Amino acid sequence: MTDTYPYAWLLALIAAVGLAALLSNRVTARLRVPAPALMLGAAAVAVKVVPPLHTPSEQTVNRLVTVALVVLLFDGGMHIGWPRFRAAARSIAVVGVLGTFLTAAGAALFLHLVVGLDWYPALLVATAVAPTDPAVVFSVLGQREIAGPSGTILEGESGANDPVGIALMASLLSAGGLSGAAFGQVGGQFLLQMGVGAAVGVVGGRAMLWFMRHVPLPGEGLYPLRTLACALALFGLATVAHGSGFLAVFIAGILIGEERAPYKREIEHFHSALASLGEIVAFVVLGLTVDLAELTRLDVWLPGLALGLALALVLRPVLVAPCLAGAGLNRNEKGFVLFSGLKGAVPILLGSFLLASHLADAERLYAIVVVVVIFSVVVQGSLVPTAAKLLRVPMRMVEPEPWTLGVRLRDEPNGVQRLTVADGSIAAGRTIRELSDLPENAWVSFLVRDGQLVPVSARTRLRAGDDALVLADPGVAGALRRVFEQPVRDPAD
Repeated sequence: MTDTYPYAWLLALIAAVGLAALLSNRVTARLRVPAPALMLGAAAVAVKVVPPLHTPSEQTVNRLVTVALVVLLFDGGMHIGWPRFRAAARSIAVVGVLGTFLTAAGAALFLHLVVGLDWYPALLVATAVAPTDPAVVFSVLGQREIAGPSGTILEGESGANDPVGIALMASLLSAGGLSGAAFGQVGGQFLLQMGVGAAVGVVGGRAMLWFMRHVPLPGEGLYPLRTLACALALFGLATVAHGSGFLAVFIAGILIGEERAPYKREIEHFHSALASLGEIVAFVVLGLTVDLAELTRLDVWLPGLALGLALALVLRPVLVAPCLAGAGLNRNEKGFVLFSGLKGAVPILLGSFLLASHLADAERLYAIVVVVVIFSVVVQGSLVPTAAKLLRVPMRMVEPEPWTLGVRLRDEPNGVQRLTVADGSIAAGRTIRELSDLPENAWVSFLVRDGQLVPVSARTRLRAGDDALVLADPGVAGALRRVFEQPVRDPAD
């Protein structure tokens, strides 16, 4: 029993940290500083001023952050879903892969010519800071959601370039230096990881979907746990097969994101909450590894600040902009995507790999990466809402909906369609009686407007933003989307 009270204090401390992290989102809504920045800074300060705390081992950090990234990427993939991903797949692939390589190359050149690092450590630091983290962007935006393809590209880019950055860093560290043979080894290992990871993700995602649909469980609370176990299994299988487990879980999440399955809403809510927890864990654990004294060194904060400015104002806008050609974005949306490539947990995790590799001057290199991330989330991140307003990027407010109304059914409701009335669509501004384009036997059964149920009758007039639940034959789903969700094109266009 001698361990009971210290263990109770430890649990109380962990709970207090979790509550503080959750409540920090209310503070960041006013300050426009992402919650992850507060968690990172608080953990870095706590490890200095609280004697019982100590920096965790590199192995512990890597394992905890790895699990956190698995749940973050899986939830991110489910949030995007296959229809949204397919619409922007080319742009996501080009920006996520080629854009990451170009950013790493440009940052390495900057670090070599301006900061004076040798080519190998310059390339390692550049690879660490190349991936982006739109979760930080959405933390800044609060309840505002980016509309159109720009939001999809930002989310998809992060999901794609995190595995790319991790695989590239692992390949560079295993090569041990730069040479013709080393570049060949890096290229081969990188292609192997991406190929195996993608294959495991596609096959595993389809198998997971079949499993979710055809194998019942005794209680609804077990369904989310099953998808979590499956995601972790896919990560493990892909990694053991020398592939990218992170890419595998991201692709699997995309494939099941918009698909129907029993208790799908409960599964989505569970993984969304788990992803929020994963973000907290990742930034708190990584914050415990930050040495504040190291950050005050002139040869750390000055090159870190210079690299952060170069990435935000020169390297990403110049090098990644060509990757957005053909993305269907206007000039303002392209500018917002390029400015919003914020850094997050993955760059710090990749920087910690440098510590584990026992590279010469690794502490300084890691500290430079941390400074870049701090600049990105605090300075650049705080300007994201202003940039969105100045560039007139389309956004919509997402109000919380704490109340729900649902009906449990034994069999899958194949004839139910949930549709959102789009501005300029056939349905917008018309009564239900006037919808002559509505397929035969289609019936609008529920209508939700501004978070409230609206009585449905033939005289009910639909408005843009209304959520309609329509009973119809599954074969007319496309016709229903044309009526409710597709703006009518002007013949003169």
